[in-house]
Amino acid sequence: MSKLSHPESVTFPVKSPSQYSSECWFDDACILDMDYFVKTLSGIKAKGVRADLIGSIITHYASKWLPDLSAADILDKGLTQFEESPESVTASWMKKRFFVETLVGVLPPEKDSIPCNFLLRLLRTANMVGVEPTYREELEKRISWQLDQASLKELMIPSFSHTCGTLLDVELVSRLVKKFVTLDSKGAKTGAALVKVAKLVDCYLAEAAVDANLTLSEFVALAGALPNHARAIDDGLYRAVDTYLKAHPGVSKQERKGLCRLIDSRKLTPEASLHAAQNERLPVRAVIQVLFSEQTKLTRHIDWSGSFIGHCSPINGGLDPPARCLSKREINSQQMEIRKLKEDVYRLQSQCNAMQAQMERMLEKRKGFFKWRKFGVPAFGKTVSTVDNIEDGVGVEGEIEIGRSTPMDMKARLVKGRTPHKWRKSMS
Repeated sequence: MSKLSHPESVTFPVKSPSQYSSECWFDDACILDMDYFVKTLSGIKAKGVRADLIGSIITHYASKWLPDLSAADILDKGLTQFEESPESVTASWMKKRFFVETLVGVLPPEKDSIPCNFLLRLLRTANMVGVEPTYREELEKRISWQLDQASLKELMIPSFSHTCGTLLDVELVSRLVKKFVTLDSKGAKTGAALVKVAKLVDCYLAEAAVDANLTLSEFVALAGALPNHARAIDDGLYRAVDTYLKAHPGVSKQERKGLCRLIDSRKLTPEASLHAAQNERLPVRAVIQVLFSEQTKLTRHIDWSGSFIGHCSPINGGLDPPARCLSKREINSQQMEIRKLKEDVYRLQSQCNAMQAQMERMLEKRKGFFKWRKFGVPAFGKTVSTVDNIEDGVGVEGEIEIGRSTPMDMKARLVKGRTPHKWRKSMS
C-alpha cells in the first residue's frame, strides 16, 4: 500500500522549522479522505512546523476540495470530487458540513495563523450548510480577533436565515464589530487597527444601505457599534447615511434627525461639507450645523494665520525672533488667502442667516394666524401699548391702540380722547 493509505507510517525528515517553508507539503497534504488528512496534519504538527505553515496547508487543502473556500472564481477551479459524485444534493451538503466542522476543529490555536479572508469564506460556507453553533461561534471569535485584516468583498456574507429580510447578514457583522471593540477596550488592539475597522464598517454600511429591507435600527446599531474616536473623518459614514436616505425615501423627519446625529459635522472634509450643505435629503438643522462647523474651522484658520504672521513681524513683543521670517511675497500670498477665507466666512454667514430666516417663516406658518400676540406687534414711531392697555381700550399718548372694535367705536374713542379746548370766560 501507499503511504497515503497508512498515514501513521509516514516518516518525515528531521528538519528545522525554517526549512519547511521551502518544502512543498501541499501534494502530500491533499488527501482525499478527511480522516487521513487529520492524521497526516497531526504528524506534521509533531515535527514542530510553524503555525502559519500549518495554516497554509489547511488553506490549500480546503481550497482544492471545496471551491467555496477558494479566493479564485469557482468556474476557474473546475469540477471537484463533491461535484463528480452522483450522490444527492442532501448527501453533498452533509459532506460539506462535515468537511467544514472538521476544518474548524484542526485550526491552529495560534492567532493570525489563518488569514482572515479565508476564515470569512469558511464562515460563509458554515452558515450556508448549517454547522453546529459551537463551530460558528469559534469562527466568529477568531475573525473578530483579526477583523482589521478583512476585506470588504469577503465581509459581505449573504444571509441564509429565513427570519432575516436583508440580503446581507448585517447582524453577523454587528456581532463581529462588537467583539472587536471589546478587544480594543481591553487594550488587545492598537488604534490603527480600530481605524481600519471603522473604514471597513463605513464601506460595508454604504453597500448594505442600498437594500430596501434594511431597517433603521440595524443601520444605527452597526454604525454606533464603534466608539467616537474610531473615525478620524466621518466622510464614509456620511456617504452611508446619504445612501440610506436615498434608498429609503419614506424615512420620517425624526428618523432623519436620528441618522444625522451619528455624523460629527466637525469631522467632515470641505468636500463632504459642501455636499452636505446642498443635500436636500438632510434636515435643515443638520445642514446648519455643517455650515457652522465650516465657519468655525475657517475662523480658527484665520486666527492661526494671523498669529503666525504677527509672530514673524519685526515688532515681536519681546519674544525671541524665529529662525527665518517670511518674505514679503509669502506674507502677501498668505494675506490673499486670508481675504479669500474671510469672503467664504461671510458667504457662509449669509447662507446661515437666510436659512434661519426661512426656518422662522416656517415656524410662524405652523403656529397659525391667530397667535400673533406671542410675537408682539410692530410699533410705528414709538412703542406699542401693552396688551392690558389694548384690552382696556386705554393707550399711552402718542401710541396706536389695537383691539376688537368697529370703525364707529374707534371714531368715538378718538373723539373721547381729545383734550377739550380751554374757553375763556366770556365778559357778560
